[in-house]
Amino acid sequence: MSEKVINTLVGAGAFAALALLVSQFETSPIVLFLIFFGLSAVAFLGFLAFQSTSEDIQRDRAHPILPVGFGRALLEKMPSALILINDKGRITYSNSAARALVPRLKNGDHFANLFRAPIFVESVHAVLSNGEGRSTTFSLPGQDRVFEAQILALPPGSDLGEDQQVIVQVEDRTKDKRAEQMRSDFIANASHELRTPLASIMGYIETLQGHAKDDPEARTRFLEIMGKQAGRMNRLVEDLMSLSRIELNAHIPPQEDCDIHALVLEVGAALKPVAEKAGATINMQLDSGLHTVRGDHDQLVQVATNLIDNAIKYGGGEVSVTQAPPNEKYPRMVGISVADQGAGISRDHLHRLTERFYRTNVAQSRNSGGTGLGLAIVKHILNRHGGELQIESQEGEGSRFTFWVPEVNEPVIKEGEIASRFKEAL
Repeated sequence: MSEKVINTLVGAGAFAALALLVSQFETSPIVLFLIFFGLSAVAFLGFLAFQSTSEDIQRDRAHPILPVGFGRALLEKMPSALILINDKGRITYSNSAARALVPRLKNGDHFANLFRAPIFVESVHAVLSNGEGRSTTFSLPGQDRVFEAQILALPPGSDLGEDQQVIVQVEDRTKDKRAEQMRSDFIANASHELRTPLASIMGYIETLQGHAKDDPEARTRFLEIMGKQAGRMNRLVEDLMSLSRIELNAHIPPQEDCDIHALVLEVGAALKPVAEKAGATINMQLDSGLHTVRGDHDQLVQVATNLIDNAIKYGGGEVSVTQAPPNEKYPRMVGISVADQGAGISRDHLHRLTERFYRTNVAQSRNSGGTGLGLAIVKHILNRHGGELQIESQEGEGSRFTFWVPEVNEPVIKEGEIASRFKEAL
């Protein structure tokens, strides 16, 4: 009900009440007429007010009233990149997400300058022509980026403008495509890695069931090969499960404190028999000082084990384990270096060493029992710890792998230690 109608009703009601009050003292025909007129006015205006209120409700339901500028404010806060284009192909509006996605975007420019992708330009032109919405996926030439655009026509006359326009929603799908490709590659590589030893075992079983079943020498040799292949499959499954567990907890930072030097010394002692069997030696050059890092003890043991074991397998000779000197690239971190005297790694391979199943020498890796997942596991563990893996190598001069972990200046007080420290203070 409008304010004007309410005021009119109040006035008519007051007039009728005044006429009734006067009638208590005088009952002339004029007074009676005034009473009748006042009551009729109240009834008539009440009917009009009811009709007006019903019409307002129906109109508001059909056309909700929004504050001026509400549409633009809503678009500006949307997390998706939104761009308005008029019938001349000029950009009339873009929200903050769109400007972040395309820094060179300017209102008034032609939309064809946004993305140099013919399919995107054709799709916008088509929607401007026939008004039918479209969805298109495109990539930029020379860039490994993938975008998805939803293009819809807007009716003329709105808070965003009087002319016909189209609204374009753009999403960067690069990460999704990469993740999908990685999953596909991972499944293909894992199945291939398992298929090879499985086929070998099945072949030797058929041989032992056939012409070699009565040959003790062949049976012994084949069973030894089958044992190695089964061990390789077991290591591959263990590494895959380990990688899955690491990825599952990748978002949870470790909360424990441990002495990184003591941990690496422990790993070196455990791998000493492995090195002796391979004809290598482990030279540990770590001081006994306390170097506390915040980390998962078992996972950091896995990092040190993988790096030292790789140096034994592929480097041979003397394996040196030392504390890395301070590095400006890794401030407030402790670094442990594992260096070998092997053949070294070509520069072309260095940036791919932490990829899953990537090997610089496939035959050597398989013969030594490698699964191609060791450095991928190291990378994921260090990512969880906020650390880094530094790789230095030159062909003919060996390799050096250094893992960096943030150092803790003040160790975390574990549960149960607070009471004992309080007693000591007393």
